[in-house]
Amino acid sequence: MTCYAMSLRQRSTTASRRGSPYQRQMGPGVSGNAQNDAVPDSLVVVSNREPYSHEQDDDGEIQVQSAAGGLTSALDPVMQSRGGTWVAWGSGDADMAVADEGIVEVPPSDPAYDLKRVPLSDAAVQGYYYGYANQVLWPLCHEDTGRIWAEPAYWEQYRAVNEQFAEAVDTVADAGQPVWFQDYHLALAPRLVRERRPDATLLQFWHIPWPAPSVFRHCPHSDALLDGLLACDIIGFHTAGYAEQFLHCVDSAFPAATVDTDSGTVTRDGDRTRAVANPLGIDVGGVRDRARATDVASIRDTVLGGSRSDTSIRLALGVERLDYSKGIPERIEALAHLWDRRPDLRGDFTYVQKASRTREGIAAYRRYRADVVDAIERVNDRFGTDDWQPIVYTEANLDNETLAGLYRAAEVAVVTPHRDGMNLVAHEYPVACTDGDGALVLSELAGAATHLDGALTVNPHDIEAIADAIERALELDEAETSDRLSRLQHSVETLDSAEWVARQFSAGQSL
Repeated sequence: MTCYAMSLRQRSTTASRRGSPYQRQMGPGVSGNAQNDAVPDSLVVVSNREPYSHEQDDDGEIQVQSAAGGLTSALDPVMQSRGGTWVAWGSGDADMAVADEGIVEVPPSDPAYDLKRVPLSDAAVQGYYYGYANQVLWPLCHEDTGRIWAEPAYWEQYRAVNEQFAEAVDTVADAGQPVWFQDYHLALAPRLVRERRPDATLLQFWHIPWPAPSVFRHCPHSDALLDGLLACDIIGFHTAGYAEQFLHCVDSAFPAATVDTDSGTVTRDGDRTRAVANPLGIDVGGVRDRARATDVASIRDTVLGGSRSDTSIRLALGVERLDYSKGIPERIEALAHLWDRRPDLRGDFTYVQKASRTREGIAAYRRYRADVVDAIERVNDRFGTDDWQPIVYTEANLDNETLAGLYRAAEVAVVTPHRDGMNLVAHEYPVACTDGDGALVLSELAGAATHLDGALTVNPHDIEAIADAIERALELDEAETSDRLSRLQHSVETLDSAEWVARQFSAGQSL
């Protein structure tokens, strides 16, 4: 696009330093249509996870799998319409076999852009991914510093893999093509690319929370991480609070830098970086359409089992990965507390916990899963009857249609993470409530709580408060249910994922 003929890095040293006011909230009130010209015709996206993988099945046949999650659902359509290259770890066991010099055209059914796969050794995966990314940066950013384990080998592998990604970007990026890094796996890569391409336009989006300076200093490599990120022209965060904490960390680490919290900019060594609040949303129309098309009764039978699918029993629902930041044990204890003090609610509703295993290469995650399963069994043993199971736990792989139907079937969704960058389940649930009923119990420490109006918010550590909120959600009258759901749906619609990309790129036009 013509707006990137001169890179943001070049313009930061020649244009006026005044900039525009810091957009603390780039979601509601900002017209995505007016910003579409900011999105380049072709770009390079860089992420740990790939949008498509090739896996070999038991019969030796190669199958293509599409990744689930907010990042792929937001960026894959953009890449298909605009073109370019997506650089990611080639994690599929047949990925490299089908690639030409690491590159394969995707989507396989109708190729629209290139996927450049970065092969990682087992040692690199253990050190970079299971090690540094998820035993240092993940607990750090979720402000759970007691879980940080910074083995020296983890940092070395993290640096080495970021170098691999930077090399891959350098081989595929055309001159003038913007490069957009995604998330905490790649904090060093922007600086490594900047060293190779001083005039490139570089952006980053940090999908998890950013911690306070006092917490961030627990990281033994905090200055190196900040230096890597400050090679970017634009860094996006889900909330203004995260962006401001990032600026405070920079101010604390680099006294010689000029940090302007009003404009959200950092000037350091003659270069300027802007931190912006740009909340990621969901594909609202897609979720709504899938929910409307589902057979709710059939989904109840599938998830609950025919013997427990009595439609008179109401459903409450939780959907998340088995991560210690998600607050599942407190939620289970809150349910036990509620059924204990309200015996009349026994048999009235069942709580469905849809869980997904994650990071099982880390012992803490395996222990967490075992603790969750044990807690559920104790509650079921205590309160269950021959014809009613209080908690139904499932790790089944549910497709998007089934999940949307499960949202629609549930009268209450309980989303109570200790801390969360955004949490898109909190967005998906109200959109899927196409029958006009549904209530959301939401942690006040999730990024979604900053943007969504109409939820019943709670402290995720307050077990009694969670029980109170679930009880209230089950007993809301029709008028309040409708009002709260309408406000939630409106909030989600203003953050549709189609606008997220345009907002990110438009933030650089005044630099």
